[in-house]
Amino acid sequence: MTEKPKQLLHLVFGGELENLDGMDFRDLSDVDIVGIYPDYQSAFTAWQAKAHSTVDNAHMRYFIVHMHRLLDPDHPEQDA
Repeated sequence: MTEKPKQLLHLVFGGELENLDGMDFRDLSDVDIVGIYPDYQSAFTAWQAKAHSTVDNAHMRYFIVHMHRLLDPDHPEQDA
């Protein structure tokens, strides 16, 4: 029996920043939650698609959060 790979959850989200030097969103009610993904590669693919779709707006930023590191800080897993 093959073993399922361990889920390393990642959150992809983003929105328009107040200024290019900071990380404060212009409108928190307008933050785009793209989704939660079971591994870094699928999160990266989703992040890349959203980032490329908003390339015309310099204030738009999308991020990947390594949720598995927040959920279990005593056992940090390495992302592949």
